Amino acid sequence: MVFNFFIDYLKHRFTAKSRHGTHSPFVYKLTDEVIYDFKSKNDYKSIEEQRKKLLNDDAVIEVTDLGAGSHLNKNRKKSVKEIAKNALKSPRLAQLIYRLAKERNPELIIELGTCLGITTAYLSKSSPEAKVITIEGCLQTAKVAAQNFKDLRLDHVELEVGNFDLILPGLIDKQEKLDFVYVDGNHRKEATLNYFKWCLPKVQEHSLLIFDDIYWSKGMKEAWEEIKQHPDVTVTVDLFWIGLVYFRKGQVKEHFKIKY
Repeated sequence: MVFNFFIDYLKHRFTAKSRHGTHSPFVYKLTDEVIYDFKSKNDYKSIEEQRKKLLNDDAVIEVTDLGAGSHLNKNRKKSVKEIAKNALKSPRLAQLIYRLAKERNPELIIELGTCLGITTAYLSKSSPEAKVITIEGCLQTAKVAAQNFKDLRLDHVELEVGNFDLILPGLIDKQEKLDFVYVDGNHRKEATLNYFKWCLPKVQEHSLLIFDDIYWSKGMKEAWEEIKQHPDVTVTVDLFWIGLVYFRKGQVKEHFKIKY
């Protein structure tokens, strides 16, 4: 699996374009002003200080992993610093997700997979006026995330704990529209496609869906290809680590691979 992932990465590096290799004004602007905006932001500092605390936290918690399927729970004990080291998004990627959310200026952000809440914090800081709803499958991990939200004074984050398959459909039903959805959990083909299909009735022209780890496995690669081909999807941007899905009306259907 690691070997295949490395080969996929090399293929992506050789075939992906920079902003100058795109012929779409929308994707050029997105790449130039958002994806490749590496300037430091004031919002980054407090979140990265919180990350450092997590990386030095020796507390041990029981982690429940629902990723193998809704019927199969895997429990194991891990230190917070181990989770922070291995499961948190890197600053570079978390800050990209911050910029993508800020560019959309959403009223509602939904995140599947809170983990310790660092990416959630970036999403919250990106859009202070937005309602942020994040779902985490593991109770103990969610408790650590909730404390991080408190420390960072993120008062507009709503944390739900439980199985995505049980929570997400009802959550979507309550919304008039979906502005920004970030899927980072349960990396199985069937689950990923379900989340995508459940979102479809509520997406609109300015919606953005982000799927994490699109090259994580054969199943995830198949799910990403199926999402790209859906008739409602007009533009996708493959950044290897994440995939962006847009629904722009009047746009010619195009798929882009961008170096990041």
